Amino acid sequence: MSSDEFRVERSALVNADAPTIFGLINDFHHWTTWSPWEGLDPDMKRTYRGPTEGVGASYAWSGNKKAGSGSMSITESVPNERVVLDLLFLKPFKAQNVTTFLLEPQGENVAVTWRMTGKKNFFFKAFGFIFSMDKMVGKDFEKGLAQLKAVAEKG
Repeated sequence: MSSDEFRVERSALVNADAPTIFGLINDFHHWTTWSPWEGLDPDMKRTYRGPTEGVGASYAWSGNKKAGSGSMSITESVPNERVVLDLLFLKPFKAQNVTTFLLEPQGENVAVTWRMTGKKNFFFKAFGFIFSMDKMVGKDFEKGLAQLKAVAEKG
């Protein structure tokens, strides 16, 4: 990884089967039940396009200053193993990142890894000594994985 790139990654062990977890990630309509950003703006506008789930499904949001705006599209979907998203932030800053969810069965549990990679844009290079992508979104990933775990384990 070059100094122009970043990677944020968190994992959680979920006591649910891979198809249940995969369904919650592979269909953006389910994100409202577990995404760590859902509560940031009760009036957030959501737009869904393309298929309901899998490759080509897309989701756009527009909200207050905390929620910002942007879109996500599923670019790869391997049932019960992996979902890859192209993530585009428009506000509060512009950035394009790749987000990957990996599901790895471990006995009766599934290890779920949430990873985001991308290039540091000028904003982050200029303020990199203050902002760390890991510090900015790592806690959100942890919260999201905890909420995904709770929803998946309810079944």
